[in-house]
Order: sequence, then C-alpha cells, then structure tokens
Amino acid sequence: MSIHASAIVHPSAQLAEGVEIGPYAIIEEHAIIGKGTSIGAHAVIGKWTELGENNQIYHLASVGAAPQDLKYKGEECWTRLGNGNVIREFATIHRGTVTGHAETVMGNNNLMMAYSHVAHDCTVGSGNVFANSATLAGHVTVQDNVILGGLVAIHQFVTIGSYSMLGGGTLVGLDIPPYMIATSGKRDAKLRGLNLIGLKRRGFSDAAISNLKKAYKTLFMSELKQPEAIAKIRSEIVGCAEVDTLLAFIEASQRGICRG
Repeated sequence: MSIHASAIVHPSAQLAEGVEIGPYAIIEEHAIIGKGTSIGAHAVIGKWTELGENNQIYHLASVGAAPQDLKYKGEECWTRLGNGNVIREFATIHRGTVTGHAETVMGNNNLMMAYSHVAHDCTVGSGNVFANSATLAGHVTVQDNVILGGLVAIHQFVTIGSYSMLGGGTLVGLDIPPYMIATSGKRDAKLRGLNLIGLKRRGFSDAAISNLKKAYKTLFMSELKQPEAIAKIRSEIVGCAEVDTLLAFIEASQRGICRG
C-alpha cells in the first residue's frame, strides 16, 4: 500500500493491499477500495463508495459524491464499481438515492474519458466506453459493450442496449435497442442501422448478423405495427439468441424505442 503524505484518508475507510493513493486525494468515510486500485492526485472518493480491484481513478476525478438531486438529504446510499475500470480526469460518478435504487452500480472494464458523468441510481454494465463529456442522467441503464460518443446526453430512465453505438452529440430520450447505431436527428436520436463493424469486431457470426439484418428490416423498414413485426420475426427466425435478445429488449421497454 502506498499513501502519499498529503492524502486525507478517513479512519473508517478500508484499503486492500496494493492500493495507491496520490497527492492531495481524499478518501471519505466508509469507502472500500479493492486490491491494486490507484487513486490519482486530487481525486475524491466519496463516502459509501466501494471500488473493486485494479481500478484506475485518475487525478481530479470524483467517484461517489452526493447526487445532484434536491430530494437527497444525506441518507446512506452507495456507489459500487467492479474491477478494472478506468475513470479519467474530471469524470464524475454520483451515489444513489433512497427514492431510486439507493446505489449507483458499474461493472467491470469500463472506460470513462475526461468530463464524462454517471448520475445517481444509474446501472452501467461492463466493457463500455464513455467518450469525453458523455453524460447519463439519473436512473439510466447502459448494458454491456456500448460506445457513447463525445457530448452524448441521455435522458432519465432510458436504457441503452448492449453492443450499440451512439454518435457524438446525440441527444437520447428513448431506449436504444441492442446492436444498433444511433446519431442525432432534428430533436432526438435516430437509428441509422445495425452496428455492423462493431458486431464483426466482437466476433458475432455471419449467421447472427444476417438474422439481425432481417429483423431490423421487419421492425423498422416495414409498415407493420410493432407487435405484428415481432410476431413475424419470431415465426421466421428461430433459434437465434441475438434476435431473441433484441425482441425481448423491445418488448420490455418502458419509455419506447428510438426509431429511424
């Protein structure tokens, strides 16, 4: 363990072996920091924050601060990160609220670039990339292996499906289905098609991609209503896990689905 002499570490904080705390960093009460995690200069780890192993919190980042929610009155709520996350300078992650999940959760191996933000009660999966100044409002869910371009802004309670990609500056008010690309429309995000390059790079089979193309055309390029389109796809494409995931996501959506 290496703690710089100028760092401030609360006596109740729990630090595992191999933790590094840089100059002028602040670790608040009840923080739990896992093995091999490094905290950069002037970074702040808020109270009730749990970091797993081998995370890199860069200088001037803030993880676990109180939420920007006027209803929050200092109740015990948590921020929990898994392993191998990289939180770059000036990025911010806020703890949950008692009117939400009482925790903000992030999985493993995510990259948050400078000035990106995860608000209270968000759930972020694993393998995601948040480019500079990408911003989640409260209660947003980002699944796995998503890429958010710079200056993306996502509305409260939206869900972003796995393996999707949002172009820079996109404003998102509706759910983005998995496997898709979306960019800015006149007022809100618009689907532009499948994230074909991303799917190929991730090793999706040609058969799966072909089935997703067929499903996309039926869902978004036919004149069928959504329930009719889903029924047609299920009758024509059987045994494709990716298509099943896509349809299940659409059926579970509470806010509605972004379209082209």
